[in-house]
Order: sequence, then structure tokens, then C-alpha cells
Amino acid sequence: MSLTIECQKRAENSKPRALRREGLIPATLYGHNGAESVALTVDHKAATTLLRHAKENDTVIEVQIPDLNWRGQALIREIQAHPWKRNLYHLSFFAVK
Repeated sequence: MSLTIECQKRAENSKPRALRREGLIPATLYGHNGAESVALTVDHKAATTLLRHAKENDTVIEVQIPDLNWRGQALIREIQAHPWKRNLYHLSFFAVK
């Protein structure tokens, strides 16, 4: 089974709380271009669906970023969520070569 998620590039001055109110989750992609990282947003519904099937630091997923014209494989490196409500706060992806 192939897991895929589509991300959008996050505007520089966007506030994470405002993004979450709009139904978006802030995310970061590391290692896609050396030591450079990219700030992204992911649709909340797509992220929760992905996390039902993917495990942190274990499952390789296909990440698509149409704004940067980038597509590649990545691991979910970190999931930040509320301790007992399980509301998603942030996702970190690490590109796999």
C-alpha cells in the first residue's frame, strides 16, 4: 500500500494558530536539499488519515509539493500533538534518498 500526502508551501509570516483554525497543520520537510528545510502546510483531514496508516520513523511515504515542483519519499520524523486530546500541532518529515 502506497501512502501519499500533498503539502503546500507555507507563507513566511503565517501564524501556526491561525493555520490550525483554517484546518491546516504546520509541517516541515528536512533533508530534501542538503541541510535546507522547507516550511509547509498539510490539510488536517489528510494528515489524520495518513497517521492512521503510518508510523513515526518507520513508514516511508510519498510527499508531493506542487509549489516547489518537488516529489519524493520521506519519513515522518516527529508528530507534535496535545497530550490527551490528540489534536495535531505539527508534523516533521525527513526526506529519504
